[in-house]
Amino acid sequence: MSGSASIPATSKAAVPTKKGSRYLQQLCKHWSHNLAVEFTPERGTVTFPRDARGADWPDDAVVTMVAGAETLDCQIDASVAEQLEGLKGVLARHLDRFAFREAPLAFDWKDEA
Repeated sequence: MSGSASIPATSKAAVPTKKGSRYLQQLCKHWSHNLAVEFTPERGTVTFPRDARGADWPDDAVVTMVAGAETLDCQIDASVAEQLEGLKGVLARHLDRFAFREAPLAFDWKDEA
C-alpha cells in the first residue's frame, strides 16, 4: 500500500425476512470453514482478512448480522469503499443461496460517512 491513508467505509441494511436467525447461522457455519466467525442464533460476525483471495486491502473487513423477528440486520465495516462494495455483493449472493425460497432478498444498503 502507498502512503495514502485509508478511509473506513460502513454500510447497513435491514433485510426483510422472518428467517433471519436461520440464514445467519447457515451463513456463519458456511464461512467458518475459511474465515474467522463467531455466532449465536441472534448475532454473527465474520472477519474477511485484508488479503483474502489475493486482495491487498488496507485492513480487514467485518460483517455483522443481527437476527430480528422481521429482519436480518446486516452491517459491513470495511477499510475502503471498494472493499465495502465488493462485500455487499458477496453477502447478498451468499444469503440468497440460503434463502432460495425467498430470493432475491431486498438489501436497501445505507452507506455511512
